[in-house]
Amino acid sequence: MRGLSLFFALWAAAGCSQTLEREAESDALREFAADAHLLDPNEKLQPSSALNAAKLATRYLSEGRLEEVALLSNAPKARFDRLREALQGWAPEDFRRAYGPFFDADSWIVGEVAQGPHHLIMWRRGDLGHIAGYLLVEIGGKYFLDDVPSPERSRLRRILESFRARVGEHPPGEPRQEP
Repeated sequence: MRGLSLFFALWAAAGCSQTLEREAESDALREFAADAHLLDPNEKLQPSSALNAAKLATRYLSEGRLEEVALLSNAPKARFDRLREALQGWAPEDFRRAYGPFFDADSWIVGEVAQGPHHLIMWRRGDLGHIAGYLLVEIGGKYFLDDVPSPERSRLRRILESFRARVGEHPPGEPRQEP
């Protein structure tokens, strides 16, 4: 199983810090089906859940639609400016190559950690072994990319970084080893 069970098994086996373990115990945790990351061509995605907002942002990124990604943020202008600067000069194929594989069969959602309205979705890109983290916040029944600093956002970022460090990510071109 690739979901939250894997998340905690890896976290425990890797010996994460006791502080982060205590923090995670108090959070709401969620596991997903192995195919939760796949896009349904008949589904009109809405940011009505943290997972759907992450899938929508990734789909827009794979299509090079930076404005739409920015509109999924709680600080859209700042998000757009960062994306435009970081991805300047990218061709449509660059976006597909970088973000499209998140929807491939060998990728998966590792899990979701929530603290109140703040959520972290961890999504592993199978071909590279990279774990993307989506920090989101629920506002009025919709989920937005969380670009406004807060203690909760910082805490979820520490959990993501700790998880990445403990499970390890392998460099591109090296064969992936299942954790």
